[in-house]
Amino acid sequence: MRSTRMAAVAAGVALMTGLTACGSEQADGGGGDEAKGGGSAVQGALAALKRASTATEEKNSAAADGVQKTTTQGKTMSSELKGAFDWSSGGIQGEVEATADGSATTIRYLSDAMYMKLQKPMQGKQWVKTDYETMAEQSASGAMLKDQMQNNNPARSVQLLLASGKVKSAGTETVRGAEATHYSGTLTPSELVRMQSKDLKESDKKALEQQFEKQGITEEKIDLWIDENDLLVKKEESFETKDGSSSENTVFYSDYGTEVEVSAPPASQTLESSRMKASGGAELS
Repeated sequence: MRSTRMAAVAAGVALMTGLTACGSEQADGGGGDEAKGGGSAVQGALAALKRASTATEEKNSAAADGVQKTTTQGKTMSSELKGAFDWSSGGIQGEVEATADGSATTIRYLSDAMYMKLQKPMQGKQWVKTDYETMAEQSASGAMLKDQMQNNNPARSVQLLLASGKVKSAGTETVRGAEATHYSGTLTPSELVRMQSKDLKESDKKALEQQFEKQGITEEKIDLWIDENDLLVKKEESFETKDGSSSENTVFYSDYGTEVEVSAPPASQTLESSRMKASGGAELS
């Protein structure tokens, strides 16, 4: 399997950890104090999501497993991710087992970089390090990923719908044997970029908006399931482009408060992704 395919999976873990990281000053959105009274269906949904945001974020860690599906020119590629994450320090740290195209690897996420275990050693190294700061300097997409990994957690998806005020309850459903309330919302690419970015420069925000416009993405649908303890237990995100391509991502959260221990691989076994590119290897960032 090509390294670039696994690199895309590695970057895609942001979808597991929350994807949408709006700033804390935006988190109240349309919720407000009046939402507590449940004066309307929207206000009731916002009040429930506000409780879920607080409860989920306060847990500081969770296990997660999910499936990412991308369809391009009629061909669907699927990847599976399973791991655990800790966000007590503000950003995401953890380890994931990823499977794509029939191959599996381990990906570790720390505060400043992610490390992907290679299928086969390269230049005598077993791991490739992708530095978040380096990614941010290379492109707007890299800057967004850095922003996500250093400011994200599962509660951020909840906070995005809170910030937008565009949410409705879709009833009660069973998620892995337990009852949960389904909430749904649809946002434009501009709303996603503006609301989910905490530290992005204005130039990066504009570049991302232009990128989404060029791809013909007009909206993204976000569905959340909240259990009786006000915890996020399932998330789905999906969008389509003007050429018929699409992306669907489903994540389940469990074991909140689990202990997560992760460390960087030995420096002697680590190769910088920028060095791979310079030497003619696959680009991983």
